[in-house]
Amino acid sequence: MNEAVLSLEKIFQQINESNYISRDLSWLQFNYRVLDQAKHIDRSIFDRLKFLAITASNLDEFCTIRLGSLYNYIDYGKERFDYNGLREEPFRRLLLSEMQRFCKDINDYYVGKLKPLFRENGFSIASYDDLSVENVKRVNEYFNSIIFPMLTPMVFDNYHTFPVLMNNRLLFGVVTKNPGDNHNQLKVSFIQVPHNLPRFYEVQGEDCIQFVPVEDIISQNIQSLFRNVTIASVNLFRVNRNGDFTLEESEDIESNFLEDLKRKLKTRRSGRVVRLEVEENPDPWMMRLLKIQWDLDDHNIFYISKESLVDFTGLQQIVQHKEFKAKRSHPREPIKPLNFPEHGSLDLFEVLKNRDILLHHPYNSMEPVLELLEKAADDPYVLSIKITIYRVAKESRVTAALLKAAENGKHVSVLFEVKARFDEENNLREAQRLQKAGCFVIYGVSSLKTHTKLLLIVRKEEDDKVYRYVHLSSGNYNEATSRLYVDIGLLTSRENYANDVSEFFNVITGHSQPSTYRNLITSPRDMRIQLCNLVQREAENARNGLPSGIVIKLNSLQDKDFIDELYAASQAGVPIKLIVRGMCCLRPGRKGLSENIQVYSIVGEYLEHSRIYYFHNAGNPKVYIGSADAMVRSFDRRVESLFLLEEDILRRQAINNLRYNLKDNVNSYIMREDGSYVIRELNGELPFNIHKEFYNITKEIVMEASLF
Repeated sequence: MNEAVLSLEKIFQQINESNYISRDLSWLQFNYRVLDQAKHIDRSIFDRLKFLAITASNLDEFCTIRLGSLYNYIDYGKERFDYNGLREEPFRRLLLSEMQRFCKDINDYYVGKLKPLFRENGFSIASYDDLSVENVKRVNEYFNSIIFPMLTPMVFDNYHTFPVLMNNRLLFGVVTKNPGDNHNQLKVSFIQVPHNLPRFYEVQGEDCIQFVPVEDIISQNIQSLFRNVTIASVNLFRVNRNGDFTLEESEDIESNFLEDLKRKLKTRRSGRVVRLEVEENPDPWMMRLLKIQWDLDDHNIFYISKESLVDFTGLQQIVQHKEFKAKRSHPREPIKPLNFPEHGSLDLFEVLKNRDILLHHPYNSMEPVLELLEKAADDPYVLSIKITIYRVAKESRVTAALLKAAENGKHVSVLFEVKARFDEENNLREAQRLQKAGCFVIYGVSSLKTHTKLLLIVRKEEDDKVYRYVHLSSGNYNEATSRLYVDIGLLTSRENYANDVSEFFNVITGHSQPSTYRNLITSPRDMRIQLCNLVQREAENARNGLPSGIVIKLNSLQDKDFIDELYAASQAGVPIKLIVRGMCCLRPGRKGLSENIQVYSIVGEYLEHSRIYYFHNAGNPKVYIGSADAMVRSFDRRVESLFLLEEDILRRQAINNLRYNLKDNVNSYIMREDGSYVIRELNGELPFNIHKEFYNITKEIVMEASLF
């Protein structure tokens, strides 16, 4: 049978026979787990709406990057096989069908389960019919004074080219006809809803805030834009465009990379349309026109009920409203680091001469890292600061400290990754500020993306001895996300780490080829082969009757070579437990392949972002922490690092971290062989929620931790 016309039944048969799970289908399973968070009835309606908005934002990014990537192959006529062996076209149909199912689920849940709870919680999303005469007048005045002057109808006809409509924006397609036209010829005009206006106009009542959608206000007043013509239909829609540049990015390192990046950011706004969301019962004439213009078929069209909402990301305005602050959840106050209980009373430079500090965010604050950086900026003994930056906060204390350090005459080197997806513009702006202040700024490493998180401070002290203070982490130098993302990092002045990090900076900022590292595993140099060797050693130990075991916590597992080594280790008898938050291409529990592999996913109040690799090593565990997932891009196309934990107390903290993750029965899902997930049952156990239990950690708990 021709693959282009494979039936869904044949497609699912081919998927189930594969030893690998599709990356994109696995990601959709992850977004279902996020949607599950909106279904927790013990959460406030505001927290439930927050997770609903996150699922919508996730899906937008998925369309822009993953679906966009698939269309790169289709549009450029390039051959692509998914992990399950499907070619481009059958996989496109399958993927869009699964996305349609997800979107129906999310919209049905919003309309049927969440929307009925609004009024009892002090708000409503109101239509014009819900407003009093006086409030209708107020809303219309808002339209006339604020919205109307910002709107620009863009007609498409024989005299006007088709306009470029913005990605991820609310849009109107208004079909009109001229009353004096005997041919009754239709025209369509497009209106972009201004993105710098609030999504809702707020009407304050005595016991209820009415949120009136901006699109409803425009729709009710749209005749103001089309005088003396007949409006045949008003259609609300939205598009996702391809924003993946994988096949387009120039690998010519002599080209003006920054200008090239700015140009590509513009094409993200005008790339090919991959998904069209439209309010139900749209004008059929306009839909035919859009399908032809954007080369779409029915699979790309997502119909939204008028009872629902086009673009749930706008719900954040309600979630973050000051009136509801007391009703939504907030991160708890962090606890002191286990091996730095004196934080706030001792000089950090002096402390790090005597001990290492392991930080576990958000349970431990990022404050020690920020303090070290800010202290270094002012300290007269500090000679230089080197740092890699992937994402920073909008009002970043990190870049502020680096600016001050440069002003104070210190040598500041910053490897600023301007290709950090969706943060490119913020990163470009911050990097250029640093460069103007005199910092030595490197904009990434050739065609690679620098994802590693490293900080090196060089300090010449009173005894003329030079000390190097190092921070290595799984998380970004972003104080905002550190309160919501679960990450792990090490502060140390040990020479082994300092030598490795110094050498690594020489590699990524210069033209050095290190012979070896003591505690670092790096990519794209040798991370895949070193991790595979560690897995092979466990398999060899199992075959020789020695104790063995692997526990890995990461965001994504996709690299086939690494997966194959895990399969081989499972077949050798190695017990393997994987905690994979997001996408997982490994198929657990398959007879003869992976019976000894279990896969868990933890999705809850905090976003699990840390990467920890544990290898039993016949009773002398090797534990690595760092920035790298087990993905092709991490091993081949990114600058990444994992670092070995040397000190016993720190290693035990990481082991306990994994132990708690495996013990969680509140936020945990179990992956089945077919790639689906089920919520982990309590089975008579007391609830164990790591997002609460890590706040109660003690040294005694840590010292008893073991995995096998």
